[in-house]
Amino acid sequence: MKLSIARSELLEAMNVASKGMSSRSTLPILSGVLLESSGGFLTLQSTDLEVSVRHKVAALTEVDGQVVIPGKLLSDIVRNLPEAAVMLEKEGDVVSVRCQHASFTVKTHNAADFPKFPEVAQGQTVSIPSSLLSAMVKKVSRAVSRDETRAILTGILIEIDGPEIKMVATDSYRLAVAESMVDAGVGVDQLSVVAPARALEEVTRLAPQDKEITIGVSENQLVFSFGDTTFVTRRIEGTFPNYKQLIPKDTETSIQVVTEELQAATKRVSLLAMHNTPLRVAVKVEDQTISLSATTQDVGDASEDIMVKAEGKDVEIAFNHAFLVDGLSVIADETVLLEIQSSLKPGLLKSGTDEEKFLYLLMPVRLG
Repeated sequence: MKLSIARSELLEAMNVASKGMSSRSTLPILSGVLLESSGGFLTLQSTDLEVSVRHKVAALTEVDGQVVIPGKLLSDIVRNLPEAAVMLEKEGDVVSVRCQHASFTVKTHNAADFPKFPEVAQGQTVSIPSSLLSAMVKKVSRAVSRDETRAILTGILIEIDGPEIKMVATDSYRLAVAESMVDAGVGVDQLSVVAPARALEEVTRLAPQDKEITIGVSENQLVFSFGDTTFVTRRIEGTFPNYKQLIPKDTETSIQVVTEELQAATKRVSLLAMHNTPLRVAVKVEDQTISLSATTQDVGDASEDIMVKAEGKDVEIAFNHAFLVDGLSVIADETVLLEIQSSLKPGLLKSGTDEEKFLYLLMPVRLG
C-alpha cells in the first residue's frame, strides 16, 4: 500500500473513523483502523463489534493494499503534522508516515484479522434532513437513561407515521417527545424502531447539516448513510414503554412563562438545592406569579418570583432541579407552557407549533 493525501483530509477522515474504534476491548486490533488504498480512494473502517464505521476519501493511490494501524496513535501523529501532503506506505509489517521533514514508523496488525464490515439487508429505508434529525435528537437525548441494566431506556424511539416523525426518550423520571412534520415525506409510511442514543448523537455530529441522512432498518441492525460515510449499529431489542399513557390529558393549572426567565431563575435558585434537595414551584394564579425556592439544611435557602400568565388553581409542586434545567435548555421558543395537575402528578413543559412540537414530562418530588 502506498498513497498520498492532504493532512487536513486525512485528519477529518480519522475523526470520523474514530467513532467506531474500541477503547476498552481486550482485542488490540479493535483499537485500530483498517486503511484500504484502491482506485483513487482511501477507505477507513473501524469497529467495536457493536458500532461499525466506514468512510471514503479521495487520495493519490500509487499501490493498492490494506493495513490496520493503531487508531489513536495515527490520529495523534496526523494532528501534529504540518499542513502538507502525507505519504503512507506499507513496508512489511510496518507503515511509514511521512510529511515534509517528519517521518514515523508504526507497527501494524494483520488486515486479514480485522472484522468484516457488516453487510446489512435493509428492509426499510427512510431519508431525513440532517438538520432536522440533529435538532430532534438534541431535544430528547437529555432524557435518555445511562443505566445499562435497562437497555431499552438507553435508546431513542423513532416513530414515523406518514409525514410525521416522533422521537421519544425516557429514563423513567422524565420523558421527552419531539415531533416534526416533513413536507416531502421520508420514504416509508410507518416505522417504529429504537436506536442507541450514543449512535444517534455521533451520527448527527458527523453528518453535514445541509445533507440528508438515510436510515436503513434490518431485523437487528440500523445503517446510517450520509455522504461518503456508512455507520452501522445494533438495533435495541425489546418493548419501549407506552409513553402515550404517561402524558396527562387534562390540567388543573396552566402557566405561560418566558423560557429564558424561567431557566435563569431555576439555575439561580438551584444553587441552594444541594444534596438532592428539590426545587419547589408555587403557582399563585391571582398574583400571576410562580415562586421558585430551595432550602438546604445547615447551608441556606434561595427564592425568586417570576411574573407569568397563569390559569386554573393555585398549586405547589417540587422537581429535581437538574432535570428541569435540562428540559428548559433545549427549548428555543420565547415562551414555554408549564402544565400542572397536582403536587403528586407529573408536570409538563410544552413548546412549539403544529409543525414542530416538544413535550417534556417531569415526575414530581414528594414535598416534605
